[in-house]
Amino acid sequence: MAVIVAAFSTKPYDREYLERAAAGTGITWRWFESRLDATTAPLAAGANAVNCFVNDDLGAAVLERLHALGVRLVTLRCAGFNQVDLRTADRLSVPVVRVPEYSPHAVAEHAVGLVLMLDRKLYKAYNRVREGNFSLDGLLGFDLHGRTVGVVGTGRIGRRFAEIMLGFGCRVLAHDPTPAAGLADRGVAFVPLADLFGESDIISLHCPLTPATRHLVDASSISRMKPGVMLVNTSRGALVDTPAVIAGLKSGRIGHLGLDVYEEEADLFFEDKSGTIIGDDVFTRLLTFPNVVVTAHQAFFTRNALEAIASQTVRNLVHFDRGEPLEAVVGA
Repeated sequence: MAVIVAAFSTKPYDREYLERAAAGTGITWRWFESRLDATTAPLAAGANAVNCFVNDDLGAAVLERLHALGVRLVTLRCAGFNQVDLRTADRLSVPVVRVPEYSPHAVAEHAVGLVLMLDRKLYKAYNRVREGNFSLDGLLGFDLHGRTVGVVGTGRIGRRFAEIMLGFGCRVLAHDPTPAAGLADRGVAFVPLADLFGESDIISLHCPLTPATRHLVDASSISRMKPGVMLVNTSRGALVDTPAVIAGLKSGRIGHLGLDVYEEEADLFFEDKSGTIIGDDVFTRLLTFPNVVVTAHQAFFTRNALEAIASQTVRNLVHFDRGEPLEAVVGA
C-alpha cells in the first residue's frame, strides 16, 4: 500500500524538510496551504493519511468526514493535540500520532529570549539605535540573578527552561501534577500553584492545554501575582484569558508580557497580514502596550526542530505503510 498524505497548513519550509526526510520512501505528498476544517476536509479525498499543524481543526465533524474519505491516520507536526477530538478518533479507529520531542531546547530558549527582551527592553533599544537615538532613558532593567522564577509545567520544555534559569542564578519554583525527576535535586522547589503565582517575579507557562488548564491565568490568578510580574507564554494561547491579562497590564499588576501564542491566533499567525487591517480588537489592544512583546508562534522554529518533526512524521508514515507499531500515539 502506498501512503498518500494530505498535508495541511504547510509552508515552503515544511515541504522542504518533509520531502527531504521522505526521500526514497515512496510517500506521496499533497500539499495544501489552507488549514484543515470542515470546508477543506474534502481536499483529503484519495489520501489515506493527513498531516496537520497546531491550528488545524480535527474536531468530531472533520474526523468523521476524513474517515468517510478513506483517511486512516492522523499525523501531527507538533507536540500538542488539543485540536483533536480523541474520543472520535478512537471510535473511528483512526490513530493520532504526534511529535513530542522535536526540540524542547528550541521552545525553552525562545522563552528565555522573551524574558531577556522584556527585562532589558531589547526591542526598544534596537529600534532606537537604528533611528540614531542613543539615550538610555526608559531602558532600565533588572538582574535575573536572585529573582524568583515560576515554571508551570515541567515536561521536557519546562524542565529545560527551569535548568536555564537556574544557570542565571534564579530561585526556581515549579508546579506540575507529576514533578519532573531530578529537578528537586538541582534546587527547584515544587509548590502549589497559588504559591507559585504569589511568589514569582517571572512566570513562564509550559503546560499542555486541557479543560483543567484553559484560562489558567485569569483575573483571579492575576490578582494573586506580585505587582509588576513578568508573564511569558510559549505553550498554548488559551492558557491565558487575554482580556484579563489586558486588565492586568492596565492596572500594573502585570509589568511585562511575552507571548508566542494567542488564543485566537488561527486567523493571524503564520500569514503575512502586513497589508491588511487586523480585525481582532483584543489582539490589537495588546500591541498598544509598550511592555508587551508578541512573536508569531515561532518558538519551535529551528532547523533542529524541523528536522526532528519531519523525521518522526515520516517514520510513522513508513510504519503505517508496513503495518508496524506507530510511535507517540495519542490516546483518548
